[in-house]
Order: sequence, then C-alpha cells, then structure tokens
Amino acid sequence: MATRALIAVAALAVALTVAPSADARGCTAANATTAHATKRQIVRATLCELNRTRAHHGLKRLRINKRLSRAARRHARDMARRNYFSHDTLGGGSFVERIRRTGYLRNAHSWIVGENLAWGSKAFCRPGSIMRMWMNSPGHRANILNGTYREIGIGVAYDSPVPHGGHPAGTYATDFGAKR
Repeated sequence: MATRALIAVAALAVALTVAPSADARGCTAANATTAHATKRQIVRATLCELNRTRAHHGLKRLRINKRLSRAARRHARDMARRNYFSHDTLGGGSFVERIRRTGYLRNAHSWIVGENLAWGSKAFCRPGSIMRMWMNSPGHRANILNGTYREIGIGVAYDSPVPHGGHPAGTYATDFGAKR
C-alpha cells in the first residue's frame, strides 16, 4: 500500500513538472495589476489576450507597430496626466490625427484605423479585466474582432484619467490599423 502511494505521488510530481502552468497556457501577467508588473509585461499580456481572443474567432494575430504604439502611449499618458477620458484630446484632436502625426498613414493608398480605450483601478486595471470589459462592449468588441486589422499599438499609463480614481490604476489606449 505504501509503495502504491509513493508511486502515485511520484507520478503526480512528474505530471506537475511536465504539465504547462496556467501562465504557460494563458497569457503571462494577464492577472497582474499595474502595481505588480512592468509596463512591458502589461503590454505583452494585453497583446496576448487580444490575439488569443482573435484566434478563438478564427482571426489572424495582430502585430505590434511602433508608430501605432507611439500614438497609443502618448494618448494614454495624456489622459492620465490631464484627467480626461476620450478618443479626442482636450484640444479636439481625433485618434486619426494622432495616428497620422506618427507617420503611420504616410504613403498608404488605403487604410483603416480604430481605437479602444479603457481604464480601471485595483483589480480592474489587470489586462484580463480590461479585455473582458472590451468584449462586453459592442463597439470595442467590433474593433477586436475586425479581421481587417493587422497591426496594433498599445499604450498604458499607470494612473487613472480621473482624480482620485484609485490605485493601482491603468489607463489603456489601443490603436488598431491596416494599410496598403
């Protein structure tokens, strides 16, 4: 009986070391708050969650684009720093104008762009929580599941866009794009 128990324990130990962890199967840092992960980890987890959802719906993966990322980062920081939450800047500039200023649309014969914004504090600033909020919103969901998009920029500011929004906090901007 004791030998069987040892064999069962040994088999379980081997299974645990061979089986992938939840993070290996899922997206590392998807459940991390902004207080417990670097911006790079949060951006990667957000991209992973987006691409996992797209793959589940038979869509191609999005690739990070430096110019779209620059537009998204700048907007997330601006909203958090200046306490507003909108696709338009306080000066009235649209997300298309912000993307155009990065040079992303230069020499494009045709293009399509879109933007998703979100913010959350405490447990709601996690990439997984943000993704669930987007998927429960028809407009945000449509952007995520738009098969035309091929590239994305992701920006995260570690603050809320409203005074006293709670901490930890994260303000997210994602700029989607495709061009020819």
